[in-house]
Amino acid sequence: MSTPLIGKLQSSTVIQRYPSNPVLQASDVPYAPALVFNAGVAKYQGRYVMVFRNDYGNPATHTLEPSSTTNLGIAFSSDGIHWDVQNRPCFGLNDEEIIRTYDPRLTVIDGRCYMCFAVDTRHGLRGGIAVTEDFEHFEVLHLTVPDNRNMVLFPEKIGGHYVRLERPFPVYSRGGLDRFDIWLSESPDLRYWGNSDLVLGVEHVPYANDKIGPAAPPIKTEKGWLTTIHAVDLDPSRGKNGWEDSWRKRYTAGLMLLDLDNPKKVVGLYREPLIAPEASYETSGGFRNDVIFPGGMILEDNGEVKIYYGAADTVECLATAHVDDLVKLCLEGGSL
Repeated sequence: MSTPLIGKLQSSTVIQRYPSNPVLQASDVPYAPALVFNAGVAKYQGRYVMVFRNDYGNPATHTLEPSSTTNLGIAFSSDGIHWDVQNRPCFGLNDEEIIRTYDPRLTVIDGRCYMCFAVDTRHGLRGGIAVTEDFEHFEVLHLTVPDNRNMVLFPEKIGGHYVRLERPFPVYSRGGLDRFDIWLSESPDLRYWGNSDLVLGVEHVPYANDKIGPAAPPIKTEKGWLTTIHAVDLDPSRGKNGWEDSWRKRYTAGLMLLDLDNPKKVVGLYREPLIAPEASYETSGGFRNDVIFPGGMILEDNGEVKIYYGAADTVECLATAHVDDLVKLCLEGGSL
């Protein structure tokens, strides 16, 4: 049975893209990566911090070096818009088993900054959690068994436990297809995780026909945990849409609201995309066009929400909205 196609999508009118996007690109980084994207962003010790993914290669010939060269860079900012990129990468794990680390997500808990990341190994894809106080020294606290990724931490304990969202890869149990969903797990110490349960299935998202997963770490509001997701739709008719010979997927950003005390419960789901690929830096000239992937979300004192997202797997961008508008979108969409 063929999968129904999604068709044209558009961003919510509450979203405002930063006029000078992208806020970070490869030319801003002194050690010459080819692609800079999928960053984690947080406010920490009085300034904004961004940890971003570096992939290396030759943009002129649309070729990438082996994935083992991927690493994580770091930049700081006083306003969350203009970034001071440091002169060397800040994190990478490489040994006989680990191939690369990528796609960081930052969450500040009790004065320390925790970083979730993906780890390609020779025996599967694992999710990792590390902690740092200076972004020079990282302690790795946890690595999942394969296959799991897109992990994000909640910024405080809930019911006495640390909580994370994640996206396991249940290929066998979901028919051998990309039917990947959002799950939640709990931990007493950030090292040992369990009590896992489903939060949101791909079938619950009208603009996805392939897979969904967590995006940026949630932020706390009076109405619930405001949480971005990534949603993927597949169209076999899409041909060459980036550097690769064929790229048939489209990634959009979505939004849901989770119960403050029981975040396994979806109390509001926006039924349309929050951000769909529309701007030129999202739809053309990239490694994989038509990709929006949020990795950081910051709630400012004035109610503005900054959403940082990778565009076309090539650059890092910024969009903003008011928190009340985002919560309203979720509540009007209804609960599951």
